Amino acid sequence: MKEKLKIGLLGLGTVGSGVPTILAEHREKISQVTGMDIVVSKALVRDEKEKQYQSERFDIELTTDIEDIINDEEISIIVELIGKIEPAKTYITKALESGKHIVTANKDLLAQHGGELVALAQRNHCDLYYEASVAGGIPILRTIANSLAADDIQKVLGIVNGTTNYMLTKMVSEKQTYEEALAKAQELGFAESDPTNDVDGIDAAYKMVILSQFAFGMNIDLKQVDIRGIRGISSDDVAIASQLGYEIKLIGSSEKNDGGIAVEVAPMLVAAAHPLASIRDEFNAVFIYSAGVGESMYYGPGAGAKPTATSVVSDIITIAKNIRLGTTGHMFNEYQHDTKLTANDAIFGKYYFSIEMPDKPGQILKLTKLMAEANVSFDQLLQQKSDGMRAKFATITHTISKAQMLEVTKQIEKIADFELLNTLKVLEG
Repeated sequence: MKEKLKIGLLGLGTVGSGVPTILAEHREKISQVTGMDIVVSKALVRDEKEKQYQSERFDIELTTDIEDIINDEEISIIVELIGKIEPAKTYITKALESGKHIVTANKDLLAQHGGELVALAQRNHCDLYYEASVAGGIPILRTIANSLAADDIQKVLGIVNGTTNYMLTKMVSEKQTYEEALAKAQELGFAESDPTNDVDGIDAAYKMVILSQFAFGMNIDLKQVDIRGIRGISSDDVAIASQLGYEIKLIGSSEKNDGGIAVEVAPMLVAAAHPLASIRDEFNAVFIYSAGVGESMYYGPGAGAKPTATSVVSDIITIAKNIRLGTTGHMFNEYQHDTKLTANDAIFGKYYFSIEMPDKPGQILKLTKLMAEANVSFDQLLQQKSDGMRAKFATITHTISKAQMLEVTKQIEKIADFELLNTLKVLEG
C-alpha cells in the first residue's frame, strides 16, 4: 500500500471543488508520478450544510475552524483558495509556522506580501507554490522558472485578464459599447458586480508583479507599476484602431532595458500581425521574447474550475515529490536580482494619440508644430469624422521615448481648443 498524503483545503468553491475532482479523475497517474496516494481529508468552509454534497462525494471532513486543519498532524499540505488578502494571509502564516507546505492561487496576496511569505516558508523549511496565481491553466511560472532558466528574457507581454479581453473582443467583433460589453461580461459571470479590479487593470497588475519576479528576479511594488484600465476606451477608438490595422488589448508589459525594467498595464494598439492580436474572448496568453529562444507564446484558459485546479494539483504533485525526496524548503523562484526601474527616457515605442479639435484651417499645422518641438514625427495620421464644428484626428508616431510622449501629452492638454481623448502605446507585429 502506498503512503497516503493528506491535504487540507481552504475553500470549497468553484476552484476548490475542482481540486478533489482532478485528484480523483487522475488518481492512478498521480500515484505513479508521486509514489503516494494524495487525498483531500479536510476542507475549511463558511457553511458546512452548503458543501455537504462535495463532502459526501469526496469523503472530505468539513470544518468552519481553521485550527482543525492547522493542528491536524496528518495534514502535510494546505491549499488556500479563499482569495483576498485576509484572512488568507493570517491562515497561510499560521500554517507555515506550523510546518505545513502551501499551495495558493492568491495573486493579490502574493503580489503584495509574497516576499514576506516566501521568507517565512524558507525559515520553516516549507514549500510555497503558486502556479495558478497567473493565467489560470497556463503553466507560465514553471515554464519561466524551469524551461527558460538558461535563457535571458528581455520582454514579457501578457493578456492576463480574461474579463477585459472578453469585453474588448465584443467591442471589436460585435461593435458593442464599453457599457454593453461590461453588462454582457457580468451576465456571463466573467465580471463581478463591482468590476473595478478587472477594468481598471489592478488584477492584471498583480499578475505582472509576479511575472516580473520570475522573468527578471526583481521585486516590484504595485506602486511602481504604471497602471491604466479600459474605462476610457470608446467605440471610436476601437474603430479607428481597426482602420489603422490594429486591435486594442489590455496588455501587461514587463521589459528589460538599460539594466532596469519597466512594468506597465494599459490598453495598447496591437498590430494585427502580432500573436497577441489573435487572442479572443476570456482566454489568456503570455508572449515572451528571450535571447535564446526568441519569440514564444503560451496560450490557454485564464480561469475556470478545471484549468485552475489542474495548476493547483500540479503544485501539489511537485511538493509531494519534494517530500518523498526530502528536498522541501526551496523557493519556487530561485532567481533574485537587485530591483532597478528603467527611466522614462530609456523606454521606447510608438504611440497613438486621439485628439478632438476645431474643424477649421491651421489645426493640423498647430499639432505638427507642437510635435516637432518635442522632436516627434508622424507615422500615420487619420481624420476620423467631423460634425462641421469639431473634428477627430488620430495619429501614430514614429518610435519615441516615454518621456517624449509625456511631454507631447502635456503640451496638447495646454491648447485650449484641443481635447486629448486617448494616448495608447503601439505594439508592432
